[in-house]
Amino acid sequence: MAVYVDPPLWPAHGTVFSHLVSDTSLDELHAFAKAAGIPERAFDGDHYDVPERRYQDLLSAGAVPVEARILVRKLIASGLRIPARERSKALTVPLLERWNSTLPGHEELGFELLERWGEEHRKYHSRTHLLAVLEALDVLTDPALPARSVTLAAWFHDAVYEGVAGQDEEESAKLAEDRLAIAGLPESVADEVARLVRLTSTHSPAPDDHAGALLCDADLSILGAEPAAYARYLTAVRDDYAHVSDPDFAAGRAAVVRQLLALDPLFHSERAKSLWLDAARRNLEAELS
Repeated sequence: MAVYVDPPLWPAHGTVFSHLVSDTSLDELHAFAKAAGIPERAFDGDHYDVPERRYQDLLSAGAVPVEARILVRKLIASGLRIPARERSKALTVPLLERWNSTLPGHEELGFELLERWGEEHRKYHSRTHLLAVLEALDVLTDPALPARSVTLAAWFHDAVYEGVAGQDEEESAKLAEDRLAIAGLPESVADEVARLVRLTSTHSPAPDDHAGALLCDADLSILGAEPAAYARYLTAVRDDYAHVSDPDFAAGRAAVVRQLLALDPLFHSERAKSLWLDAARRNLEAELS
């Protein structure tokens, strides 16, 4: 029985963080963290994120220092590890790497967007969804890379999320216009990113709008997921609207599903159709029934 901590290497919120884990039980981990004065909000499913300034405190309290790779092995061996894709906060580093390859030199803006995508009230519209859209863009454009404006639109398309259809997309588009202007990008680029963000409100790009079709296809790729993944998606969407009563949510969700089934086409590129269309229609029809 032991509690382990890796070196403070993981960047977020203007500092770097360590991970604190137990090789035995979450009860042991929670008890250690409480005794060390680590707040509950720092817990992320199978570990605590601890800022660099607390690292020596943890060692003094009895945490065993290990390399990051050793800590991961011990967590896996304990059976307590949660897969990264089921833990939104764990995606900070890979998403930040993607951001820096898209808009190098603007790490502060990347952190702001990650903060927005990591807001506590988000369940489906979280960093997990952001990464899924970015990866779907990679699949749809392979072996080429997506245009930078499309990738930036993916980053901004749910950057403002309060669960108000139409309003969220408009506010996200305005955020893109403001932040990209401050970043020094040409007005034409900021305008194009904002236009693409607004398209995710309807997912109905013009027939000749290749960029819009690409973003809309990637945003809806979850509809073509395997049944288990689709079920998790539905649960997360319901959690996003936890403030809505069951009858009102059921009515609203049924309207959304009917709207999606009425889209013609639902997916626009031939690659997206071949990958997701059949499964998407099965998922949506089964949900509606």
